[in-house]
Amino acid sequence: MPVDPVPTATSSAMYATPPVRAPKQDYDGELFMELLVTQLRNQDPSASMDTSEIVSQTTSLAMMEALNTMSDLVKQVDLRQQEAFALQMRSTAADLLGNQVSYLDDKGVEHTGTATAVSFHDSVPTVTIGGVTVDLDQVSAVTRTATDPSGTPAPTDGATSTPGRGDAA
Repeated sequence: MPVDPVPTATSSAMYATPPVRAPKQDYDGELFMELLVTQLRNQDPSASMDTSEIVSQTTSLAMMEALNTMSDLVKQVDLRQQEAFALQMRSTAADLLGNQVSYLDDKGVEHTGTATAVSFHDSVPTVTIGGVTVDLDQVSAVTRTATDPSGTPAPTDGATSTPGRGDAA
């Protein structure tokens, strides 16, 4: 009696390559506890683990958790400081509007003009001074423009007066 050949197995989901588990990259309390429990399960009953060693490992776990918590807190404080500094830069840039501002160009030449616009598009605010856009950290001097009681800038002829030389302060 002839025997039919057995068909060869074709690729199917059941025989596909098993998924590869990515190793855990962070050592956290969960991993530590799994290792400790595995160690306790597989210990020799006639020579059990020393109690002081268990306490030592548990203390190490607690210290590791405390260090992770402290690290997270430091990161949060650093982020808050960066946010506060960015807010301070924006406020400073906005306060320049309408004032005479001096800045140094790429060649080290000082230019002066009125701050007419501020942009917060980039990480460092930019100020438009006399039609030129300048990073806030390039500003070298600010001269507050005098205002009358209505809040509008007083007209100037370009001359400056120094209080104490016959002028009322």
